[in-house]
Amino acid sequence: MIRLAIGWLAVVFLPGFVSVRAQPAGSIFDDPVVQAEVSEGLDRLYSMEFEAAARRFEHIARRYPEHPGGPFLEALNVWWKILPDLSDETHDAAFYAAMEEVIERSDRLLKQDPDAFDAMFFKGAALGFRGRLRSNRGEWLKAARDGLRAMDYVLDVVKREPDVADYAFGKGMYDYYAVAIPEKYPLLKPLMLFFPDGDRERGIEALQRTVRDGRFIRTEAAYFLLQIYYLFENDFEHSVQYATWLRERYPRNAFFHTIEGRIYARWGRWEQAAPIFEEIYARHTAGQTGYNASLAGQALFFMARGRMAYGEYEAALPYLDALQEPAIRGAVDYPFVTMGRLYAGMAHDALGRRNRAVAFYREALTTKDWSNAHERARQYLEMPYGQ
Repeated sequence: MIRLAIGWLAVVFLPGFVSVRAQPAGSIFDDPVVQAEVSEGLDRLYSMEFEAAARRFEHIARRYPEHPGGPFLEALNVWWKILPDLSDETHDAAFYAAMEEVIERSDRLLKQDPDAFDAMFFKGAALGFRGRLRSNRGEWLKAARDGLRAMDYVLDVVKREPDVADYAFGKGMYDYYAVAIPEKYPLLKPLMLFFPDGDRERGIEALQRTVRDGRFIRTEAAYFLLQIYYLFENDFEHSVQYATWLRERYPRNAFFHTIEGRIYARWGRWEQAAPIFEEIYARHTAGQTGYNASLAGQALFFMARGRMAYGEYEAALPYLDALQEPAIRGAVDYPFVTMGRLYAGMAHDALGRRNRAVAFYREALTTKDWSNAHERARQYLEMPYGQ
């Protein structure tokens, strides 16, 4: 959980992509071609049409060959290949290399002009994104350092353009998480001494403003509002509201699709959750872009959970067995492997197959612990599930 919290510290970076207002002279944001290409490219990206997005972004890179915007958009494309399956590190090198190029190009611009708007914007964004991935890789101190370095640039950009809804995003993110993180993870309170004070309600209002009035960063703002309501506020209605917003706009985005299902599953709405996960698994089987083995594994686990919620233990077992197939097990995050073994034991116990149940509980204890799974497995080894 601490890793997750450090990750939140690294996401307070992003003031937006481009503004509809004129920026300081010489900014890439003045170019209407850039505005059009970024808008179209982001729509393609969030639809997981990576090649089409890359072609749009390449137009900008060729138009401004020494500008940090080109490698940043390249890295953003790679980021969305990483995000649906964070256990896959094959894209990390390309992502880090592109973000390092962004930082180096930004530094060159800042040497020429310490107030260069584009340099501050892209350097802050690059540091923030890099911090996010570092947190996912367990490099917590490096992630926090990137987040702290990004703050100077983020806050300066917002001060210079306070009326632009897209740029309100970064400050809104910071205001919310600066309060919410130390509340949820008290061990991080000393670290927050190095950051400015936040304001929870002001942060949410800023993000809502970006969703309502922003031009290019609305999707990111909606996604983070969903996470806020899902992970921090425990608010089902608002979680569904933003999941629906994202799904209606990007129905081919596997990541948003899976989050929608997990919201219904968390609140025990299995009638809504089950068909969502069935569709996710079907799209994976059909080979649709973005529906990778990791998301398929999550779908299998939650399909089993849904069956068990209605006492259909025999029907749940094929899903739990499929979760352990090498192609799935090697890709899915460890919590689903661990919990899959635990729930397989529970299902066999409920069916009166004690020897099989014991074998699964013992196997669960050999995997990495998650959400007290080991404690529950030991409990069920002593006393069968359901008794």
